[in-house]
Amino acid sequence: MPLTSIDPTSALIVIDLQKGVVPPRADVPVTPVVQRAAELATAFRRRGLPVVLVNVTGRPSGRTDAGRSGSRGSAAGAAFPPGWADLVDELDVQPTDHLITKRRRNAFHDTGLDTLLRDLGVTQVVLAGISTSSGVESTARAAYDYGYHVVLATDAMSDPDAEAHRNSIERIFPKTGETATTAEITAEITDMVEETR
Repeated sequence: MPLTSIDPTSALIVIDLQKGVVPPRADVPVTPVVQRAAELATAFRRRGLPVVLVNVTGRPSGRTDAGRSGSRGSAAGAAFPPGWADLVDELDVQPTDHLITKRRRNAFHDTGLDTLLRDLGVTQVVLAGISTSSGVESTARAAYDYGYHVVLATDAMSDPDAEAHRNSIERIFPKTGETATTAEITAEITDMVEETR
């Protein structure tokens, strides 16, 4: 479903754009997804809307799949390198931003995110980040279940699996919310700012 509007009580949630997750690119200093997420964060901040930056610090203890080959980290409880969970510099974290750390895919599970958003009076969430079929999709499903109006910035998210990304965008997201580009979302926010002047 295409974007209808941005609520005046909207919040941006950026998932896992951190140094250990965003693949470094020597040939491209800022990946397009990071750049677009940063543009969204700037637009939300200008409007005085909440920006929630989510990072992941690993898996919960006790998982039977924790030592599986190919999963993040080498074993249950394995330490990540220093700086692995630090948000990428391009997000330009501000004192007004809200930082949430998760240990699962879903940014709502055991993090206090729902309480934070309700305390702020948020009715709509705009989601961006990595990876589309994992952290973003599971957070979108939870936001939908919690009753938020969900908007997915489809050009501000990415997935290492192109087919999984396409499946989320084409089949899952239309059932959980509205989809839009960064330009469409920022245009709506700009219109909101101009209307209040």
